[in-house]
Amino acid sequence: MPDTVLIGGHIHRVAACLGIGPPLRFVTDLHFVLPRLACLWIAAMINAERVLGALGDRTRRRVFARLRNRTYSAGELAQGMRVTRSAVSQHLQVLRAAGLVVVRADGTRRLYQVDRRGVDAVRRWFDGFWDETLDAFKEAAERASTKARRS
Repeated sequence: MPDTVLIGGHIHRVAACLGIGPPLRFVTDLHFVLPRLACLWIAAMINAERVLGALGDRTRRRVFARLRNRTYSAGELAQGMRVTRSAVSQHLQVLRAAGLVVVRADGTRRLYQVDRRGVDAVRRWFDGFWDETLDAFKEAAERASTKARRS
């Protein structure tokens, strides 16, 4: 269950915080209230885990990379790859579930393209690490400056 998290002994569905799933359910304790910010962070972490899991497969990375520049059908993506159209379709479904790919119907064909919202969400998640690092550096520099002034 990729969208279920154990928090303080309580299981909570948090995907709804980002509008990507059913309403938030408190399974074991109806009185436990998870702050909105924490809920958003956990939901972003779950989404990032889905994305990283989806991109953990080499074939899916190749499919995703090909979609970066234009829209393709599963058959077009399979051309030049050592996998069947059916296998490409399965990889596309994983990428779609991770929020990295969107699909639209064009007659009888399904056309796939990168979902920039999914890419942006993962980038923001990674940016959080950078922000934390910069904050820690700033605090260390301020402590060193204060210590130097006192000496």
